[in-house]
Amino acid sequence: MIQLLFMMIATEVTMVAILLFKTPLRKLVIMGLDRLKRGRGPLMVKSVAGTLFVVLFSSIYSIINIKNRGIDDGGSVNPTDQVLMAKHLLEATLMGAVLFLALMMDRLHHYLRELRVRRKTMEAVKKQTRGAEERKVEEIKAMVEETAKLRAELKRLESEFQSKTKEVDVSEANVIALKKQSEGLLLEYDRLLGENQNLHNHLQSLDRGLSRSISKKNM
Repeated sequence: MIQLLFMMIATEVTMVAILLFKTPLRKLVIMGLDRLKRGRGPLMVKSVAGTLFVVLFSSIYSIINIKNRGIDDGGSVNPTDQVLMAKHLLEATLMGAVLFLALMMDRLHHYLRELRVRRKTMEAVKKQTRGAEERKVEEIKAMVEETAKLRAELKRLESEFQSKTKEVDVSEANVIALKKQSEGLLLEYDRLLGENQNLHNHLQSLDRGLSRSISKKNM
């Protein structure tokens, strides 16, 4: 019994040490514990732990009985009872160590699994964040390119507007010049029209004078 408990303690100490340090063996131990916790594994572990608890309390009870018997015998414990009490005490200590190491191993396995899950979650979140950042960068680049295109288009439209404005100004100047020229031509036409009218009146007066002189000669 004692040898078996020592072997269990040595095995549990080895597994705890493997779980504490990051080595290639830790993955194998974690995989083994994962398989142990599936199916009937938990029931078997609970059965063994319950048996150890029963034997532990039985050893403690035996130690208490030996002490009480020594007190009843006058406070002295005979050598046989001392050997038995030492044996029960050693067994109780070893079984307590086995149960404590088993609990520590279970907690370490649990925390390592949680740590692995959280790391995977963090990696997934980082990948998503990285993907979102890359998409944002691409969107920003696209917006910058679109802004550059719009600025170039705006400059082109401004240059076209300036050229059109110059053309309009030239056209307005031409219109004003033509208007002034037409006003001058109208004035010249009015002057010529007046002179023509004066000449026409003068010719009529000459014609009347000639007709009168001719008529006087014929008389």
